[in-house]
Amino acid sequence: MIAAVREFANRFLGRGEATITVPSFDGALKPNQTLETAETLFSCDAPEDLATISGRLYLADGRRLLRFDGGAATELRTFDQPISALCPLRDGGLAVALAGREVRLYSVPGSGEPRATIADPAFNAINALTLAPDGTLIATDGSASCGVDDWARDLMELNSSGRVYRLDTETRTVTQIAGKLGYAFGACAARGGLLVSESWRHRLVLIAPDGSSRVVLGRLPVYPSRLSRASGGGYWLTAFTARTQLIEFVLREPAFRRRMMAEIDPAYWVAPRLRSGLSFKEPMQGAHIKTMGVIKPWAPPRSYGLVIRLNEEGAPLYSLHSRVDGVNHGIVAAIESGPDLAMIAKGPGRVLRLPLATLTEEFGA
Repeated sequence: MIAAVREFANRFLGRGEATITVPSFDGALKPNQTLETAETLFSCDAPEDLATISGRLYLADGRRLLRFDGGAATELRTFDQPISALCPLRDGGLAVALAGREVRLYSVPGSGEPRATIADPAFNAINALTLAPDGTLIATDGSASCGVDDWARDLMELNSSGRVYRLDTETRTVTQIAGKLGYAFGACAARGGLLVSESWRHRLVLIAPDGSSRVVLGRLPVYPSRLSRASGGGYWLTAFTARTQLIEFVLREPAFRRRMMAEIDPAYWVAPRLRSGLSFKEPMQGAHIKTMGVIKPWAPPRSYGLVIRLNEEGAPLYSLHSRVDGVNHGIVAAIESGPDLAMIAKGPGRVLRLPLATLTEEFGA
């Protein structure tokens, strides 16, 4: 009863969850153009996820699985469905999630038949996989109703049906360890439990072994996504796009959202995107996007690129940006590969590379 009264008061007064303000990029999230200086390692149509096995980098590109040998990419195999996540296994094998609905385990990446397939009727949008300390797989399932590529609809419908599953690779059993999340997109084993990105609530939560959870990093100005371990301790957190006041306002206008989703092509919804600036039909984000024909880097972003370096406690140390006037937007994966940080900019369809030594020199962490 008290919670219902508080929610009504917040909506009436425009505070709490009902506010349309967006935290600013400040402190460790101060904007820069570091991602624009990254080397483009590879360009492709539909990059989705990265994995490293025995020092080699693997890429999911639509239905294709590729391996990088030096600067060249070799296609290993083509699947019957698009790949939605990758994860290395303890024995040097590879876990591949397909179309968000099943996970296949391969002893040799890219060859042979799967040694096991894990599927569950509840699987709908498996978008990230990570290895737990006990050797089991952790899978985040973004939504119970919208597919892996229909995340904008999930946001516009204000859904909170994300789940986290534990997959036993030996018995092929599936256990749900968390539910009712605002689009679970990425997880990583951490001290005291499991760090999980909750995109629509703009935060990282720590899920303890007993199922309880607490917010580790909240009120982010972005929608967080996949996580990976950093060699110096801590984590790399990606954010596939940034929040704006216009979108926050639209999320609080149910009549407008219903008409927009019913009458307008999804490509032109007032919603976050992985890429922008390609059509005059795109909704304006205000604040004079261009001045004398030049896009302002501080204009409200419809798409954005961001990677955040976190310490062991989940606090931001520094961040790498591609601002509104950049092109390396829609960062959905970032992992260390040898001396480099490899990243996917899904907006332009690029695999990027930045030397870790350069980042240490520039940011000192």
